[in-house]
Formats: sequence, structure tokens, C-alpha cells
Amino acid sequence: MCNPALSYPSIMKLFLVLSFIFINAKACAQSLQLHYDLRHTIDPKHSAKDYPTLYFEYFRNADTGKIPKTLGPFLLKTQADLGGSQSNISQVYMQVFQQLRLWKPKLYVNVQYEGGLGVTAPPQYSYYIVNKYSIGINYPFKLGSAFVSSELDLKYAAYQKPSRDLSYSFYFWQGLFHYRAEFSGDLSLWSQNRNHGDELTSGLRSKQISFFAEPQVWYKLRKAVAIGSKINLYYHVLDASDRLQAYPTIAVRLKL
Repeated sequence: MCNPALSYPSIMKLFLVLSFIFINAKACAQSLQLHYDLRHTIDPKHSAKDYPTLYFEYFRNADTGKIPKTLGPFLLKTQADLGGSQSNISQVYMQVFQQLRLWKPKLYVNVQYEGGLGVTAPPQYSYYIVNKYSIGINYPFKLGSAFVSSELDLKYAAYQKPSRDLSYSFYFWQGLFHYRAEFSGDLSLWSQNRNHGDELTSGLRSKQISFFAEPQVWYKLRKAVAIGSKINLYYHVLDASDRLQAYPTIAVRLKL
């Protein structure tokens, strides 16, 4: 997965430009979150340090303004891990998600892109997070008082030896205490080739199942300001070992 070195200034410029473009748009919902990831405190054997992470999310609902009826929800999510020396940005991740409404009742075609890059020390081990493209079907519905969404995708991962697989995702949001608090999150389950076509994985065969989830809870201090926590759950995502990794954060959020 390693590629030629990626400079910190280049990553910082990319993140700031993307954030500037979308922060200055007339958005329906924007969220800026600062998390402090406690993975070293929880798992010092496999994690070198605790570090802050900055998230920016832009979400536009299907019923916003003069959006064409064929367009469903849109999401842009950027994540910058400040895990480098002197809290420099060590990794940037971006996800772009658009749904297209083609049938009634509400059944959407989903298209998605995700990718990113990271910086290491020494810099020659810097890397890209492989580009992944997805297309599938999404069905949103209510479960009691919770808003949920179920999605099945065909995912293409652009490794040197590409992987084509099924992916299932589940999203949920629940308001609590007259919406003073909220419980939300998502989980994803997918398969992918063990052999990515590179030297590191060349001897591997068959596929493996991967899992990621990020349940989170927030409590509003004021209309736009909330404090909360998120638990990042990984299986076959950070490494190939057969263990579930759970890393909590403490966080503050500004939502406009």
C-alpha cells in the first residue's frame, strides 16, 4: 500500500481547500467535530499515541430548497488525524455520498467514493488509502422513533489487484430527552481480497470479512454546541489480525 512520500503541507492544503469550499456553501447541515482519540490509553501495545481528530461533515437532505426530486441526500465527510509529531496531520480521509431517488416508496440508488492518504515518519513510508467506489440500493425508514437506513452496495476497491465485493451498511439516529441528546452512528460489513497485488500481500489467498462501526452519543450544551463520545470499532481494517479493536473518543461538536 506504500507510495512515494506525501508532504504534510500538501495534505493540509487539500483539507483546508475542501473545508473552505463547503463551509462557505449555503448548507442545510454542517458539523465540525474535534475528537480526542484514546486508543493508546486503551491499547498501548498496538497504538503509539493518543491524538486529536478533526471531522467536517456537510449534509443536504432531499427536501432542501429547489433540489430536483430525483436527487436524494448528499453527504461530504472529511477526517484529519492529528497523530504526527507536534500534532501535525498524519492522515486525511474523504467520503462523498449521493443518493438518487428512482422509485416510490422511497428507494434510492446510492453512489459513493472514499479515499485518502497518510504521512509517516520516516516520510518514505507514506501511503494512499486506496480509492473505493460503490453503487447500490438504499432504503430509509423509521424504527419506532429512530430514523434508520439500510444499504446494500457493490464496492470496487482499486488495489493493484482490484477487489469487487458486496458491502452492507446500516445508519441510525435517535433523539433523546426531547432532542437534548442524540444517539447515532453507522456500521459497515464488507468482504475484500486478501491479495492486493502488492509485495506485502502477494502470498495471501481468498477473501476476508471486514467490519467498521462508529456509535456515538451527544449532549447539547447550547443550540449549536454539544459534547459527546464516539467508539471506533474495527475488524480487519487497521491490520489483518483476527481481533475486534474498540477505541473511544471524547469530543466537542459545533453544528450549524
